[in-house]
Amino acid sequence: MEIKQYRTGFSVDGKDVIAVLLTNAKGTSVTLFNYGLIINKFIVFNKHGNRQDIVLGFDDFEGYISQQYLNNYSYLGAVIGRYANRIKDGRFEIDDQLFQLTQNKGNDTLHGGKEGFDKKLWDVLSVSEESNAVTFQYESLDGEEGFPGNLKVKMEFKLTDDNELILNYHAVTDSATPVNLTHHSYFNLCADGSDIKKHFHQIYASNWLEQDDNYVVTGNLKPVEGTMHDFRQGKYFSENWDEDLGYDQTYVLDKNYGNLTLASETSCATSGLKLQVYTTEPVAHLYTAKYLDVRRGKNNKDYHEFDGFCIETQHHPNAVNLPHFPNTVLHPENQYEQTTLYKIIIT
Repeated sequence: MEIKQYRTGFSVDGKDVIAVLLTNAKGTSVTLFNYGLIINKFIVFNKHGNRQDIVLGFDDFEGYISQQYLNNYSYLGAVIGRYANRIKDGRFEIDDQLFQLTQNKGNDTLHGGKEGFDKKLWDVLSVSEESNAVTFQYESLDGEEGFPGNLKVKMEFKLTDDNELILNYHAVTDSATPVNLTHHSYFNLCADGSDIKKHFHQIYASNWLEQDDNYVVTGNLKPVEGTMHDFRQGKYFSENWDEDLGYDQTYVLDKNYGNLTLASETSCATSGLKLQVYTTEPVAHLYTAKYLDVRRGKNNKDYHEFDGFCIETQHHPNAVNLPHFPNTVLHPENQYEQTTLYKIIIT
């Protein structure tokens, strides 16, 4: 196992953008940036013995801050906070006090606002050679994007010799505030550079969350049985899906909240690679990249719709406005904890 840190040659707000490279005994490697905690590369050996990068992104850091990319911004490989997914009308109440957030998706707030955690420079807090892990920290000040309270967030990335990338989240606040963190990596497991339509996918969920016309969760649970949303036995993404939209829905996992359990499994025959996602969180949002439009990604490849998929583990979106959903308001006497694990298997 090995950890390397190096400067990218770029700076944000006068501070260096740092890359951290984690490598395990099997030769699997993960490259992270402290800007947005972007997973820039996730390189594994496939069934042919070839090295394969399974996440979408850019060859170097410059691509993530280019104006062309920001004009069609897609959160490639970044952490999401303070609040994942959409908050209706960008507003909520805590103890009868109304808070108005930055509205960056029509009238709604998406993924934390105009400049969420995905566009922040995080401090490298600690590096552990023994556990092959790096921990980052960011303090989100009271009023940032309209959120109340000073929120201090730590996030650890740990790469094991079992080809597991473990994401441990921790947060504390000095005032009640909504918190719902996730990570937004786009995966593609195929070795031939094709889209994800022939990925075989299972997600262990009997219900999904109804959305309005702007993709905001309404509070109603919908059973997957008999619908295109039923992945319990596994199927290809393109099997009986909406050919225009693909998937952009949140699935309620069949599990007890807090336990680290298997949420989904996705595989591609051309590479023999399977991605298992484990999480302590109650839901997983599946996005098959309908709106992806990125120019000159890795190896000068353009990314288009259905070129990747995201499994965004989190709490129920818009739960801060839906009292019958699991609580997403963090109070000073409590701590936010979440673990999500990506495991790579050769089939």
